[in-house]
Amino acid sequence: MSKKLVLAEKPSVGRDIARVLKCNKKGEGFIEGNEYIVTWALGHLVELASPERYDEKYKSWNIEDLPMMPSPFKLDVIKKSNKQFHAVKKQLNRKDVTEIIIATDAGREGELVARWITEKAHCQKPMKRLWISSVTDKAIKDGFNHLKDGRNYDNLYYSALARAEADWIVGINATRALTCKYNAQLSCGRVQTPTLNLIATREKEIKDFVPKNYWEVELSANSNSFLWKNQKTNESRIFDENKLQNLLGKFQGQVQAKVIKVDTKEKSSYSPLLYDLTELQRDANRLFDFSAKETLSIAQRLYENHKVLTYPRTDSRYLTTDMVSTLSERLDAVRVQSYSSFIRQIHMPIKGSKHFVDNSKVSDHHAIIPTEEKVILSSLSDAERKIFDLVVKRFLSVLFPPYKYEQLRIELEVCSEIFVATGNHPIQLGWKEVYSKDQNLQENKEVSLRPLEENSFIDIKSIHKVQGQTSPPPLFNEATLLSAMENPAKYMDQKNSKIAKVLGETGGLGTVATRADIIEKIFHKFYVEKKGKDIITTSKGRQLLDLAPEDLKSPDLTGTWELKLDAIKNGKLAKKKFIEDIKVYTKDMIQEIKTDTGKFVHDNITGEKCPNCGKHMLEQKDKFGTILVCIDRECGTRKRVSKTTNARCPQCQKRLILQGQGEGQIFTCKCGYREKLSSFNKRKNSEKKTITKKEAQKYLKKNNQDQPEVNTALADALAKLKLK
Repeated sequence: MSKKLVLAEKPSVGRDIARVLKCNKKGEGFIEGNEYIVTWALGHLVELASPERYDEKYKSWNIEDLPMMPSPFKLDVIKKSNKQFHAVKKQLNRKDVTEIIIATDAGREGELVARWITEKAHCQKPMKRLWISSVTDKAIKDGFNHLKDGRNYDNLYYSALARAEADWIVGINATRALTCKYNAQLSCGRVQTPTLNLIATREKEIKDFVPKNYWEVELSANSNSFLWKNQKTNESRIFDENKLQNLLGKFQGQVQAKVIKVDTKEKSSYSPLLYDLTELQRDANRLFDFSAKETLSIAQRLYENHKVLTYPRTDSRYLTTDMVSTLSERLDAVRVQSYSSFIRQIHMPIKGSKHFVDNSKVSDHHAIIPTEEKVILSSLSDAERKIFDLVVKRFLSVLFPPYKYEQLRIELEVCSEIFVATGNHPIQLGWKEVYSKDQNLQENKEVSLRPLEENSFIDIKSIHKVQGQTSPPPLFNEATLLSAMENPAKYMDQKNSKIAKVLGETGGLGTVATRADIIEKIFHKFYVEKKGKDIITTSKGRQLLDLAPEDLKSPDLTGTWELKLDAIKNGKLAKKKFIEDIKVYTKDMIQEIKTDTGKFVHDNITGEKCPNCGKHMLEQKDKFGTILVCIDRECGTRKRVSKTTNARCPQCQKRLILQGQGEGQIFTCKCGYREKLSSFNKRKNSEKKTITKKEAQKYLKKNNQDQPEVNTALADALAKLKLK
């Protein structure tokens, strides 16, 4: 009897598919049933071969051997995944397997994972494609009822392959050239280097910024403040002190102002769009200080393990029309005490508003929303609960009516000059009600502005100047850096319509799935470090930018690549032509590096010697603290010197830094507090494990909130009864 082989990307997804397909016979790296065999990768099992696989001479790094241009490229099994690859290969090549169903992540990289495995396993059997956005039982069943022909995704694979090969050609050649030329561990990439340049450019803007003093003129009357406005420019700031004094002189002795205009308008604002991955990462960093990598990892667990969120690696913030019929079922899945009061207010049946339903704005995957799987909040960790809460509340908010408010604008005239005050008065909270307990929903400071009659006069209490000073743009943190990567043209010195258009069409630097890794990589390479929440460049990072080819520092390159990769995906450009262009570009780039006259200086050499090779160690700062790294790139020894911990200082409550090695480790704090690790552990062990009454109440309240609401229909009916 013939069988179908299902290839998933991860074991957890494979097990879910196997259960739905009623496969229950477990084997070595697979699960088998009567009709299907389900096996899985561990992410990538296969990768492009390293340079030495093409020629023995590439084992040694020599600038004269560059550029390296493999043709054709070879594939190697990743060593740590070798066992699972051979388990998958064995199943792929079974004689009773007549069809392969690719069930890896529905996207460019997921397609590459599967195709590389089948190619390396020499499997050429017919293929079907499972394309789903969530791994609930319902989604899996629906997906298997609508399998696609695998050939429909050939161009997606060619696009993924082109990206991988181009990154190999440019990245490995540039890295080897810079490292050999300057005898330092330097690496370049068409995404990581422009990202680093964004940070450096912002630092330069701040360094070169010259603050300017300015003044505003404020009129106080009728318990409100009115601001002077330039009638030609509508600007309130005055940078010329002489103009300020002349203006103030006009108002001397004035005791009344004429009300010349009272304008009342009713306005509406819709909720923010649903989450894509980048927006979710931004909010999680801003609200919870989660790194982009942490947020992606948490969202992935909520998708794979708990099955309560849809596929997180999406760049869309909209849903498709065919999903509208599923929204009520998704609401039922999150109908627990935390959200049930909001769900009761949503009008049924749900109609798909253009505000969040638009087929033209969904490519591979729709926005991140809850699945139809019933959630049990108590099964989620604190971090998982926070991310889940963000997604659910954003989902609920788009189903609420808009926030409506009345905007009042009053204009006064004094000596032919205009003063303006505006205020908002809420009429209907709408979607803001979903966030009423999480956010301070204070409207702007003029909310209490009282209406006045046109052509009336009011008494002036005072007219006075208010001084201010222009400020530079802030340093990047992870949230704002993600925004900059998404729209880099906005942050670059060389702004032109061509770059803006390309980057706008391609979604910026990297993809939603790779940006977190890029940020982690520039930290790991010690090109940047953290200063509080801010990200700043290191000396190594700044020197790399001085030495790197100009093209590699610009987001224009990656934007152009992504545009061409999209053309390959859509069958409008041949992969071969793209790779030929990349090779020409790489040859020019290597020649530029070879002839450059720049120098690299290690300004962080310590007196400590490497325990393995005896050479000096370099002191580097990463996200977690300070580390020593051997100056010899081939040795690569690393040693942790200090680490910022979650332990709190008993004096100032700031995070303690753990320094030293072994028994000599000691906690230190900026306030001067010091404590040996052994003493710290002893103190913690001796502390009472009882909790206060307040803590107990907080714990009980949290756990009561986390319990699923039972029989909400009955609860709704009882809520309407007026019992005495």
